This record gives sequence, structure tokens and C-alpha cells, in this order.
Amino acid sequence: MQAEDVGDAVVLSVIGEVDMGTAPVLEESIKEALKRDPGVLVVDLSRVDFLASAGMSVLIGGNQQAGEATSFRLVAAGSATLRPMELTGIASEFAIHPTRDQALAGG
Repeated sequence: MQAEDVGDAVVLSVIGEVDMGTAPVLEESIKEALKRDPGVLVVDLSRVDFLASAGMSVLIGGNQQAGEATSFRLVAAGSATLRPMELTGIASEFAIHPTRDQALAGG
């Protein structure tokens, strides 16, 4: 996991699988990013090839922790990330964008 400052945003780039073993790392990365009080937190899942329910739970928690102060946005597209969120009905909980640039641009 890599955190990068982009203006008033923090972008977390996630790579590989997000499952029971790696979800705690994502959770800690989100907490650390939120401590910086960014205007926007983008969790970029574009290079994730498997998103398990443990990872989705961490994303829900991160979105809740961001609250009103930080806009929590996801980059997700395709069968590995967006599809599981749609199937479980949690996609509507997030601002999901197909690319990092679109997530940074807002909305």
C-alpha cells in the first residue's frame, strides 16, 4: 500500500488481494491517512485483483470514519472490485470512480 499526497487529497494505492490477511493493513493505512485530515481520501483499487468481504468491511469502516470532514472516494472498475461491491449492495455507499483522475476531480 502506498500513500501519496496530491494537493489536499491523499491517494492510497492498493495492489493485489484484499482479503482477511491483508484487510488489516488497508484498515491501518486508511486510519493513518485520515489522521492527516485530508479534504479528500481516494482509495485506488484499480490494481486489486481480489476484493473479499473483509476488504469491503474495511472500506465501509473507512467511509464512516471519514465522516463529513473528508470526502471518501474509491477507484474501482470491473469484475475484481466494482462487481463484488455491486453484488453485495454496498456500491451505493461510496463515491466510486473508474479512474484515479476522475476520483481526484471530485463528485
